[in-house]
Amino acid sequence: MKKYSIIISSLLLILILTAGCKKYLDVNINPNATSNPPIAGLLANVTSLTANNSFDIADWVSYYTQYLASPSEASSGDTYDQRDPSGTWGDIYNVLTDCYDMRKFAEEKGWKAYAGAADILTAINLSMASNVWGDLPYSEAFIGVQNLTPKYDNQKAIYDTCLQLLDRGIAIMQTVTKDDAFDASSDFIHHGNAKAWVKTGFAVKARLLNQVSKTAEYNATDVLAAVDSAYTSNNDDAQVTQFAINNPWNAVAISNANLVLDGWLGAYFVNATNGAIYGVFDPRLPQITDEAISGLYAGVTVPAGYRGTPNGAGFQGKANTIDVQCYLDPDKWYSSPNSPLQIITNSEVRFIEAEAAFRADDKQRAYDAYIAGITASMNKLNVPADSIIKYITNPVVAVGKDALTLQLIMKEKYVATFLLPVAWVDMRRFDYNYKDFALPANATLNTFIRRGDYPSSATARNGKNVPAWSRTDHLWWDQ
Repeated sequence: MKKYSIIISSLLLILILTAGCKKYLDVNINPNATSNPPIAGLLANVTSLTANNSFDIADWVSYYTQYLASPSEASSGDTYDQRDPSGTWGDIYNVLTDCYDMRKFAEEKGWKAYAGAADILTAINLSMASNVWGDLPYSEAFIGVQNLTPKYDNQKAIYDTCLQLLDRGIAIMQTVTKDDAFDASSDFIHHGNAKAWVKTGFAVKARLLNQVSKTAEYNATDVLAAVDSAYTSNNDDAQVTQFAINNPWNAVAISNANLVLDGWLGAYFVNATNGAIYGVFDPRLPQITDEAISGLYAGVTVPAGYRGTPNGAGFQGKANTIDVQCYLDPDKWYSSPNSPLQIITNSEVRFIEAEAAFRADDKQRAYDAYIAGITASMNKLNVPADSIIKYITNPVVAVGKDALTLQLIMKEKYVATFLLPVAWVDMRRFDYNYKDFALPANATLNTFIRRGDYPSSATARNGKNVPAWSRTDHLWWDQ
């Protein structure tokens, strides 16, 4: 029976993804559409598409963190040029709208698990969006034709709302019994496990509490308290492994194989892991990409090895030879057809713990969490055990609790959060203070980018309420 329920749920997901969702503030309402869709269908939609929203944002901001780079010189994605993110904005608000509806129907029916999941997923999507754009429509955004021009809530108020949603969602999920549980086959993140949802709620809460490290609100004790109720193993990770087609990073990798070029690895990320910057080879790199072939690179003949593309400078090899530089591979861990699409992981939680413990002057806990974060990340990527031991005992990594620094913690977290939007949050929190990290070539700004452009879809529909902005504006937690 379980096999058939999974098949039915997968078919439902395909129908949802191909049919599309209602659009934020869309005035073209279909009078024949149901106003009370099956709640299991909403759950399938919001769990699957939350992971896809993480991909949408990461596929954009990974050029700012220099995980990825364009092979084209002065590419707008690399150089902080104007970008219209209407698609990503629409995807976020589709999920937020369905979360709103799912919670409303759950309240009417007394279905606790659906209500708790809606709160946690709303917080995840809303915080991801606010960390890109700052102020957002929220408190007035889901009342349909009654208000087509909702106000933009202050970004600090959005942050506070996310914490309130998490607390409420956690509290609800802690009371869920098997009689309250939802359809496991429609939950593409935790498969109906309420205890797993509680851990994810606390993991996201720890992420958000740690995010305000530059403000007077930061409280390391509160961060560690959330960590203590969050993940304890990689089995707890919030991720999606079922797709209508394939993991979307696989599509990026396949595009490379077909010479529709995207997803080339940035020179900074490759140099941070191949030993060029930090003096130690990271065994996660072969799990991400293959060695580049020997050939002409930046005008010099080089042997086979791991080489990236400098952001903003473009392709460095001989014309029509892509294999002289590294890129996402369709058979590797992040970008194979069935690779997990991650939302938040045990490894990230361990680095949150390391940072908070370091700030609380608990050196031993900080160091233990730092090593645990590296180990969890490598285990997840199936790095061989002997390679893990070799890496975490290398003197560059195994510095001991008294020599541990925030820079080391954040360097390792940067690798562990590869292709996750939270990496750009970290970059801004640390003022891009990563060893040898520099502005991209041909940058259109004279300083690092701090926020994204509002989409044309928002300015066209609700321009009077869209705040003025600049890509150099610091968000409230980045002052």
